[in-house]
Amino acid sequence: MSARTSILVTGGAGFIGSNFVPFFCAAHPGYEVINLDKLTYAGNLAHLTECEHLDNYRFVQGDITDEALLTTLFAQYDIRGVIHFAAESHVDNSITGPQEFINTNIVGTFKLLQSAYHHWFKGPNQVKAGYEHCRFHHISTDEVYGSLGATGLFTEQSPYNPSSPYSASKASSDLLVKSYHRTYGLNTTISNCSNNYGPKQHREKLIPKTILHCLQQKEIPIYGQGKNVRDWLYVLDHCRAIDLIFHQGHSGETYNVGGQHEVNNITLVRTICQLLDEMHPLPHGKHEQLIAFVTDRAGHDFRYAIDFSKLQQSLGWQPQETFVTGLRKTIAWYIQHT
Repeated sequence: MSARTSILVTGGAGFIGSNFVPFFCAAHPGYEVINLDKLTYAGNLAHLTECEHLDNYRFVQGDITDEALLTTLFAQYDIRGVIHFAAESHVDNSITGPQEFINTNIVGTFKLLQSAYHHWFKGPNQVKAGYEHCRFHHISTDEVYGSLGATGLFTEQSPYNPSSPYSASKASSDLLVKSYHRTYGLNTTISNCSNNYGPKQHREKLIPKTILHCLQQKEIPIYGQGKNVRDWLYVLDHCRAIDLIFHQGHSGETYNVGGQHEVNNITLVRTICQLLDEMHPLPHGKHEQLIAFVTDRAGHDFRYAIDFSKLQQSLGWQPQETFVTGLRKTIAWYIQHT
């Protein structure tokens, strides 16, 4: 048995997880990090090569809905903390095939909560000796709050009003986490983040798709007229926030994490095109000529924007990247890895 404290990270081969795990392993060598990932299309072990030879890292391929596997992992490694990324997360996919979202995001979160509860507690509000500080941190999304109009910000008190099967499944998982805190006394925290971007993101998402289509000189599809607004958060800024909340957040609390970079989709795409004109110019013309508008998707939320003042004031977190510095790093990574 390792002398280190074992932390279970779920979905650590996905976009945010594969940025978080190397960061977390390096920042906390006293932890043994157990990365549990199903390796669906969104998981990629090639994004974790920097962890392969670390003595405080273990990878386990498996499904968070597999109750027997979870029970084994908690017992084998004596898991003392959970950082839960694993989720189906693509809105378009949730519209065409919602069942997988219900299974992974709701049932999977329930199975994880149950496993943590049984390993850490004797019964409701009866924590086992030595397990008093074990924490379950759940990573969620601002999409649980629904859509904003032209003004206003989501706060931790905003009512849940999800628009898609994806956001409904994440809202459901948030409520399960809250219920385990209130009913059983589980030490939980939740973070609801705005749109992440950065290295290692799957090519189906807007920013990597735009970059890759520019590099391949392919048409860049934009829903509607590109007026939908998102707040963009650089992935390593998000990782720092998760680390801070996991260690210093107050039990039972939710923290919104935003990037303070609110922009509509067409402006975002044009900014990427302009940066690529500088960093990877076309032989003829500008990258912006590749933009093409396509039919808007069903239930497309107009605007998300996050008020992260609670996280800022209570834990001292602040994003370190500007939108342009984050985009430059992201573009450079895709140029290097294409």
